Amino acid sequence: MVEPGLDLHEWQTEWEALEPLVEDSPREALPELDDLLERMLTARGFAPDDPVAAEGDEPEVLANFRAAREITRLAESGAELSPGDIPPAIEDYREVYRILTKQRAPP
Repeated sequence: MVEPGLDLHEWQTEWEALEPLVEDSPREALPELDDLLERMLTARGFAPDDPVAAEGDEPEVLANFRAAREITRLAESGAELSPGDIPPAIEDYREVYRILTKQRAPP
């Protein structure tokens, strides 16, 4: 069995490594944040790509993730985004990260 704290430590290390990119180039950081949080959500038992999964105990977690992911996908496609589109996506990713790092490991 994997020690639950190891994943948490790895996620925190990866998140901290992304912070400079978020500060310097937030648009380019979006796909990296999306990838990290998708892996975290999956490890914590969430189904980020299942449209029905928002019915769980913490629907705001997936709602925040999906809102940020929508902006990320637009950015990746080269769509024109206003400067005000990216900060809310970053904040949504940060909120999901805060929630997931405060949760206990799955059984």
